[in-house]
Amino acid sequence: MMRWLAFLRPKALRPQTLRWRLALGLALGVLVLGLLVRLAAGRVVAEEMDEVFDSALEQISGRILALVVVELALDGAAASQAQSQLAPQEAYLIYAVRGPDGRILRHTPNADLAPFAQGPVAGFRNDGGYRIYSPGAQPGRYTIEVAEPLDKRREAVEESTRVILASVLLLFPFSVVAMLWFVARALRPVDRLRAEVTARDGHDLRPVTETGLPQELAVIAAEVNQLLARVTRTLEAERAFTTNSAHELRTPIAAALAQTQRLLAEVPPGPLADRAGRVEEALHRLARLSEKLMQLARAEGAGVLMAKAQDMRPVVLAVAEDFRRGGLGARLSVRVPDSGADSRMDPDACAILLRNLIENAARHGAAGQPVVVTLAENGAFWVVNDGPVLPPEVLARLHHRFERGAGTGTGAGAGGGDGAGLGLAIADTIARAAGGELRLHSPARGHLSGFEAEFLPAGCK
Repeated sequence: MMRWLAFLRPKALRPQTLRWRLALGLALGVLVLGLLVRLAAGRVVAEEMDEVFDSALEQISGRILALVVVELALDGAAASQAQSQLAPQEAYLIYAVRGPDGRILRHTPNADLAPFAQGPVAGFRNDGGYRIYSPGAQPGRYTIEVAEPLDKRREAVEESTRVILASVLLLFPFSVVAMLWFVARALRPVDRLRAEVTARDGHDLRPVTETGLPQELAVIAAEVNQLLARVTRTLEAERAFTTNSAHELRTPIAAALAQTQRLLAEVPPGPLADRAGRVEEALHRLARLSEKLMQLARAEGAGVLMAKAQDMRPVVLAVAEDFRRGGLGARLSVRVPDSGADSRMDPDACAILLRNLIENAARHGAAGQPVVVTLAENGAFWVVNDGPVLPPEVLARLHHRFERGAGTGTGAGAGGGDGAGLGLAIADTIARAAGGELRLHSPARGHLSGFEAEFLPAGCK
């Protein structure tokens, strides 16, 4: 029963929903049409009832006249005396029988004879609130007039009209429910398509299902799939170009760096050695940019999530150890839970994300201050470093590619100073591809200064 009434859930009954508008519009249309039909039917019923009542008056007048004539022939005096002794009562029909001379010989006991004052007129007429019928006066014969109160007829018509209108109004709520049920069933394909599209994120570009959709929705789904296909091809071409470019740049950059380092070893100290050193520094930045571009292409690709969760502690510890050997040493502090930290994120993707956050904190944090990495049991982690507080408008832009912070060398940023401006953009891309979220805080929570990068996996937003 609840399954059939699911369409009555509050969200489905909001006035702005399509199903509510359709159901209410259909129900109101049926109500208005029903009222018009009932009113037209009421007029027809009134006319038909008039014909029935008039026919009944004709038949009754003939029978009463026959009975009165027989009565007068048998014993007129006795019948007249018995009629005068009848108790007063309300009569639905009244009649008056006239003799050949036009005098009223018989009439309804205790009835008001004012409707018959005009005398018999052949046919039907309305007079004094009565519907009167008479076959008309004929020479040498008895005549009869039968009168029926018109308010009785009106009461009957009004009663039947009220019953009809009441039935329509009472059926209106049931009509709304029936229309809602019908519209809900008709819009099920729309709900399925909406649910499928809503469940997608910016990284899920698979085609939507076209089977089982009405013709109108199938056309929309086909156009959406064509758009998704074009977007997929564009992204794949961009990703392939980025990957190939970064990969092809590795060899010439490495060769140029080796030649520059050899040149530095051969030239004596002086202006030429200083220029060669600046060239070496530029080549190192170019090598880092090439590596970041490859990481970005990896982050935008598929395979960020695994089918089964696994412990992320070894990944975090390995990345931290790599940074310690690379020069951070005791500056880097890592806190991991004792009971494990299961996550469905791919270990390589997790390592790239964490590496970019630590690198950002080490490069742009206050010199000599610790960089703290904390891993939670649900797979979330935080990277905190000390440094000046960033303005909110700068903090909001750090997710963007090639966006740098203040560039002072002491604040946090997405690559200020000699950075490429891709570190936090890569981390944010991986976080979103994994269904999670990267949040940036400045000052760090619980501190008066510093910078905090917080990664929340799917389900922890």
